[in-house]
Amino acid sequence: MEIKGLQKLTLLDYPGKVATTVFTGGCNFRCPFCQNSDLVISPKLNPTLSEESVLEHIEKHKKMLDGVCISGGEPLLQQDLVRFILEIKRIGLLVKLDTNGHLFDKLRPIIEGRLVDSIAMDIKAAPENYGKLSGITNFDVKPILDSVDLIRTSGIDHEFRTTVVGDMHTEYDFECIGEWLSGEAHYFLQKFVDSGALIEDGHSPADDQTMHRYLDIVKKKIPEARLRGIE
Repeated sequence: MEIKGLQKLTLLDYPGKVATTVFTGGCNFRCPFCQNSDLVISPKLNPTLSEESVLEHIEKHKKMLDGVCISGGEPLLQQDLVRFILEIKRIGLLVKLDTNGHLFDKLRPIIEGRLVDSIAMDIKAAPENYGKLSGITNFDVKPILDSVDLIRTSGIDHEFRTTVVGDMHTEYDFECIGEWLSGEAHYFLQKFVDSGALIEDGHSPADDQTMHRYLDIVKKKIPEARLRGIE
């Protein structure tokens, strides 16, 4: 595992749980508004934490933890992700996986083997706008559609979430997402925040009024949709 960061204690990354978050290096997307550009573009320039030391930390603090969130970057790029997940399970903790959902062939065995307890998948935009929001030309959206279908029918605790970028999203995106995820129990809109280390400068957050307007749109099809991080 190429581990590039460790948040030793979080109440946010694994909702309802006390967790440690492990950040992996590398990503197959180049989202212009990405807030973890150092993990995406140049992970080799960041120090790598030894897997042994990370597992030792988790083992040492397991009595105060409910689980571990594996985030990134894109964790499914890691060749030994399954082995790492099994190590956490051996310690006796829950595992949550954050993913962009595009590596369907890597995600499927994890879900079918029920190796994780929770999954969070980013929904970037309406399917036809995925290329723009993911920073990938000639984008193949089929793996995204397949991953959403697989997660929704898996019986595993899950959520979908969209980071709303003021200058990149439109009402159309949320009309499409509402239809796409109709009836979902856990869909969140969260506001983009400029971390100062974006892949592409110049992007702006949506204002609160716009966030609420987009929420109203998706709630027509996803009544349980919520805003995250704002009232």
